[in-house]
Amino acid sequence: MANPKPVEMLWSELERSRADVLREVESLSQRQADWKPGANDWSIGEVVDHLTMAEIATGKLTTKLFKALPAGGVPALFPHDLTEFSPLPPWPSGPADAPEVVWPTAGKPIGELLGTMKAARERSRQSVERLGQCDPRALRFPHFRLGDMDLAQWWRLQAEHDRIHARQIREVKAAAGFPRD
Repeated sequence: MANPKPVEMLWSELERSRADVLREVESLSQRQADWKPGANDWSIGEVVDHLTMAEIATGKLTTKLFKALPAGGVPALFPHDLTEFSPLPPWPSGPADAPEVVWPTAGKPIGELLGTMKAARERSRQSVERLGQCDPRALRFPHFRLGDMDLAQWWRLQAEHDRIHARQIREVKAAAGFPRD
């Protein structure tokens, strides 16, 4: 059975933003993946690790919210009048530290990082498709910075998260001293 249009649009958004990240990192050497512009900055490898952990966490949240559904509590069918998912809440100004649960580990092999990222995305497809099985607006969980969000917004956040960090990766690659090997 085909997914509802909003689910397909969300999946396309996730795939476009991930393709942008992968274009930036797939040809990097280990030295380039490990290089940091400053002592307090993340390397590109750490950014990839962070993005993957965040996506896995959203997949786990999807599973948790579906398991917690009370019988008959959320409509078991996708609402026919839902033509697009809600936008993300306004982004607070200023920098923010990532929650500790998605802090990256330095020095992981770039090939392993990319393999794990791609495998996580394959599993995410199943999670996103679950949004087409109910009214995802009723599945809610607070974000540490953005407040109360529905499950579709959590997945939209994944796409935005990739876009934010793709820009960060480009900035690292453009920084003075970035290895050109």
